[in-house]
Amino acid sequence: MRIDAHQHLWDLSVRTQDWLAGPEMAPINRSFILPDLHHVTAATGIGATVLVQTVTVAEETPEFLVFAEASEIVAAVVGWTDLTAPDIADTLAGLREGHGGRWLRGIRHQVQGEADPRWLCRPDVRRGLAAVAAAGLSYDLLTLPHQLPAAVETAQALPELSFVLDHCSKPPIASGELEPWASELRALAALPNVTCKLSGLVTEADWAQWTVEQLRPYTEVVLAAFGPERVMFGSDWPVCLLAAPYATVLETAEVLTDRLTPTERAAVFGDTARRVYAISQSSEVAQPLLDTGNVHG
Repeated sequence: MRIDAHQHLWDLSVRTQDWLAGPEMAPINRSFILPDLHHVTAATGIGATVLVQTVTVAEETPEFLVFAEASEIVAAVVGWTDLTAPDIADTLAGLREGHGGRWLRGIRHQVQGEADPRWLCRPDVRRGLAAVAAAGLSYDLLTLPHQLPAAVETAQALPELSFVLDHCSKPPIASGELEPWASELRALAALPNVTCKLSGLVTEADWAQWTVEQLRPYTEVVLAAFGPERVMFGSDWPVCLLAAPYATVLETAEVLTDRLTPTERAAVFGDTARRVYAISQSSEVAQPLLDTGNVHG
């Protein structure tokens, strides 16, 4: 079973997505719901996906858990809650005990949008991350390259927490630069409690003119630093549609990993995600409900 470790859903009839404003976002400024996901994965051999939060809205996570409970493809949810809230432990317990709570496997916050490059080092944030670890969940790191030093310090300070780096921390592919991103990423990869998603690269390149070979130097840094056993494929669908269709993103990842052994490729396309997000080999997903339209955000 191949796993897509990073995809999103949103329904604009439930809530707006402010980040979709602007003409450049027009290709994805519409609703993407569960049947759309089933359609794009049906012909690709993807057997399970990880549904990842899109907005810092508390209501989204329980909605996503309902989707996972009803879905034939969603095998894990990475949700959102306020890491700085004093009652975060109770909130996480409530999510785990609520409808679909068995599918909650991680928490994420858009650290990339925080003005403070050391936001992850704040005492209240660290306290929240410790609560995530205590709840048996992982934490998805959504950072920009200049925030990687704080991510390194935080992962060192919380060895009990499993960190997952999203989108390789968004390297500057469009400009062709490798440093200081590569050095900072290697420092993070040196920590055993961190894994990395091979995701989001096409949208860090020139959306209209990117090539596979432009992505390869960044992929090689990631694979060498983490090792294939700590790397997992993620499509970042539907955000990836700004630069490429779903099938193209998957094919690109296959080409970028063509120098790996079969065992190493199996790790990237399934085994790492299965281990990190505790996904069953059969994915154990429920039968889909007939109406999965306006449930989520």
